[in-house]
Amino acid sequence: MDPAGSVRDAMSTEVATLGRNDELLLADDVMRVGRIRHLPVLDDDGETVVGILSQRDLFRGALANALGYGEHGQTRVMKTLLVKEVMTQEVVTIRDTDALATAAATMIERKIGCLPVLDASGALVGILTESDFVRQFVDAGARPR
Repeated sequence: MDPAGSVRDAMSTEVATLGRNDELLLADDVMRVGRIRHLPVLDDDGETVVGILSQRDLFRGALANALGYGEHGQTRVMKTLLVKEVMTQEVVTIRDTDALATAAATMIERKIGCLPVLDASGALVGILTESDFVRQFVDAGARPR
């Protein structure tokens, strides 16, 4: 893995997103089916990143289960909650041209598991997760030297 490489080299470009007014139940379905742990949340224009929803946020939003509701009750509660009510609003992002080392340092310093990746115009073009770093490391080790 080349730590001097750019974020563009390691990021995932197929990014599932949510709207801030989507039901939490939809977020749960997307995360479960896609085996995704982080979802960027877009504003009503569908272009501006206004939040990030992690599995941790989803668990907090589904706290009803821990309060003794059954699965049916939890589903009912998740239908009434919107993504914007539980998402993290202070989103840390990175540019696709930034160095991977910068991205890694940011994630460690901020104790976050992903960075939405923006291009020069501020549009969402990818997401960089801890798993992407692991994949880069494995791919680099698998290449003949």
